[in-house]
Amino acid sequence: MRRALSLALAATAAATAIPGVSVAATPDTVRWGPCPEKVASPRLECSTLEVPLDYRDPDGRQIEIAISRLASEKPSQRRGVLVTNPGGPGVTALGWPAVLADSGLPQKVLDSYDVIGFDPRGVARSTPVACDLTPEQQARGNFPRYAHTAADVAREAGSARAIADKCATSRTAWMLPHTTTANTARDMDRIRAALGEPKLSYMGASYGSYLGAVYTTLFPKRSDRVLLDSNLGPGGYDVTAMRLFARGMEDRFPDFAAFAAAHPEYGLGTTPELVTAKFFDLAKRLEAKPVKGIDGTLFRGLTFDRLYSDALMPQLAETWQALDTDQPLPIDPVPGDMDNFMAARFSVVCGDTRWPGTVREYQRNVAVDRLNYPMLGASTASIGPCAFWPTERVEPPVRIGDRGPSNVLMVQNERDPGTPLAGAQELRRAFGKRATMVTADQGGHGVYPFGPNTCANDTVTAFLTTGQRPSQDLACAAEQSK
Repeated sequence: MRRALSLALAATAAATAIPGVSVAATPDTVRWGPCPEKVASPRLECSTLEVPLDYRDPDGRQIEIAISRLASEKPSQRRGVLVTNPGGPGVTALGWPAVLADSGLPQKVLDSYDVIGFDPRGVARSTPVACDLTPEQQARGNFPRYAHTAADVAREAGSARAIADKCATSRTAWMLPHTTTANTARDMDRIRAALGEPKLSYMGASYGSYLGAVYTTLFPKRSDRVLLDSNLGPGGYDVTAMRLFARGMEDRFPDFAAFAAAHPEYGLGTTPELVTAKFFDLAKRLEAKPVKGIDGTLFRGLTFDRLYSDALMPQLAETWQALDTDQPLPIDPVPGDMDNFMAARFSVVCGDTRWPGTVREYQRNVAVDRLNYPMLGASTASIGPCAFWPTERVEPPVRIGDRGPSNVLMVQNERDPGTPLAGAQELRRAFGKRATMVTADQGGHGVYPFGPNTCANDTVTAFLTTGQRPSQDLACAAEQSK
């Protein structure tokens, strides 16, 4: 079902037989200058690059991609470029090289590469997409309302259809069929060509793992060292990945339950079992009577989000405590203008793959996941805008397989809520001999360079700086945080 589509494109002298691109960008045409004001780092430079909206028509309508560079300060040690992506989809990444540098990316990695960031097509300072969503639609966030019954799923379908219709009729609807992971990967190859590099290395996390997997599938001979962190399955951000969020929360929640039980000052329970019971109690109470704008679904989503990092556990415990006792919240969970983020996310998630199109199928999925993963399953298995997305597809999903060089290193936390280990294992199997996987016995979303596991971090640094990978998959034991 998922097979790469070789598109017949107008060829140039530099054309490639890889699906979907003719390399029209002229090397060394990027002119670096100051970055936009909010992308604050004195070492970061920015520029823009024009790319085809539709790679089947490379000389047709063009859109703009915003790119950034954190240049190596050691030319003699510089290997090439390291293109980065922090995930999403829909997340701005122009400032990501500076974030990585400030978060402990080792100096020898910074010396080895010009670290490149970019806002993917449709996002922020690249040509942006919009759905013109109302504030109420934006406040609904990424997860459907938690469904206790089949009727709840049917009711949610109306809201999902309304959002899909808004996106399909927005002022940027012309971008929808072309705002896909495969085209973002082709944009990355245009960045490579414009920088005059024969190959690019890549470092991507979360959804960025799938973007990297698609890039190295479409362009295996142009991939140097490919690091994929916190991995989606080989289908990317599809209906399977959406449902896996619920399994990820169940994998990860015991870490928080143990933390809260060890800190009785929060009043959430003195054992992990009592903390778990408190979760369901709060969810039920907030569904009946929201507190400070937080209903049961938002509470579940807020908890899921804060499980991404051990450092967020005190904040999560304080938030639970405030909701339990009707006290002021430590954070404002209601986001601001999210239209571009949600529009870009829906464009990719709904455009990459086909989602179930009948309410009945989502009702069946909810019945299964509500039983198996009661914390979140009846939300993430329920119906969303992708069920009603425009049917036009430029190409089928890219099939991730084992053809190409053995130059992929996957790194994965065992208890990752956002990209559970089960999905990473599927991607590892799909890559076959191309990949080696390092797992770390720790929780949270994102391993490198943010996590404390030195076994995993040192393995990744060695790969990026020397190209050496473990001879076989490696399991890194738990380590105490420093």
